[in-house]
Amino acid sequence: MRPVRMAFAGALLGTLVLAGCGQTGTTASPPATAPPTAPATTGATAATGDFPVTVEAGNGQVTIAKKPERIVSLSATHTETLFAIGAGPQVVAVDDRSNFPPEAPKTDLSGFKPNVEAIVAHQPDLVIVSDDLDKVVAELGKVNVPVLVQPAATKLDDAYEEISELGAATGNQAKADEVVVGMKTALDKLAAEAPKDRGLTFYHELDQTPYAATSQTFIGQIYGLFGLTNIADKAPDPAGGYPKLSAEFVAQADPDLIFLADVKCCAQNKGTLAARPGWGSLSAIKNDRVIELDDDIASRWGPRVVQLAETIGAAVAKAGAS
Repeated sequence: MRPVRMAFAGALLGTLVLAGCGQTGTTASPPATAPPTAPATTGATAATGDFPVTVEAGNGQVTIAKKPERIVSLSATHTETLFAIGAGPQVVAVDDRSNFPPEAPKTDLSGFKPNVEAIVAHQPDLVIVSDDLDKVVAELGKVNVPVLVQPAATKLDDAYEEISELGAATGNQAKADEVVVGMKTALDKLAAEAPKDRGLTFYHELDQTPYAATSQTFIGQIYGLFGLTNIADKAPDPAGGYPKLSAEFVAQADPDLIFLADVKCCAQNKGTLAARPGWGSLSAIKNDRVIELDDDIASRWGPRVVQLAETIGAAVAKAGAS
C-alpha cells in the first residue's frame, strides 16, 4: 500500500453563510503562487494506479482495496474533479447540487442531509463527501463502504492535494497530476499578466445580505493573484473570513470593482445593486465594473477555479485599460 498526502486540518468556515445559495464556504491563507511542476506524492508507484491504496483524508487513513467502479459523490466540487481526472465512467451517482458536468448522474441524494439507505442503494464501493454530516462516515462504515472526506480547500495547495488524492483513490493519478499542472500553469500565467500597479479595490458579494469574503479565504486568495485590495479586509468583524457588511460600509469603501457570486441564486445584477440605498453612485456601478460571476464556479475549489480566475483577470485588465 502507498500513502497519499496528508489530510487538511480545520473545520469549514462560512458553510451556513453560503448554504442559502446552494454553495459551500471555504477559507484560505494569503496567496502563494506555486511553480508549474507536477504535484508531490509519496510512494514509489504513485502514477500507476496500483491497489490497494491508502489515502490520508479528512477522516484519517482510508484504505481502498481495489479500483472503485461504483463511486458516489456527495460534493459538487468533487464531482467536477472526478470527471476532470477521468474517473467519470466510475461514477454511478452524484448529489442534487452536482450540476457539472452535464453528464454527471445527478440524483436526489443530499450532501447536506445524507441518507445512508439511499446512498447504499447505489451499491457504492467508494463515497466522497466534503463534510461528515449526520455521522455518514461511521454509518457507511457499518456496511463496509469506504468514505473519503475531502474538506473545503483553505488555500490553493489544498485544492491541488485533493485532486491528487482523488486521482490516487480512483486509479487516475497520472491524469490528476496533469490537471494540477495545467491549473498551476494557467493561474501563474494569469497572475503574471495582470496589471498590479493600479491600486484597484474590489468587493466580492456572496449574497445580498450582504456577506463578503476576506483575503483570508480561498476565494480571497484567487483575487490576491491579481494584486487587488479587498474592502472586506477592513470589516469590523471578520467573522472567520466571511463578514456581514453593512450597506453603508460598502458605500463608504466605494470599490472600483464589484464581483457578484449571487447571480443565479439571488438574481443580483448591476441594476439591483443600483437600487440599493446609497449604492447608485458607487464607482463600480457608474463605470460599468460590476462583474456577474457564475455562482457555482465561484463557490467551488476544483479545476474550474481557473475559469473564475480568467473572469477576474479579464475584469482587472479592462479596468486597467480604462
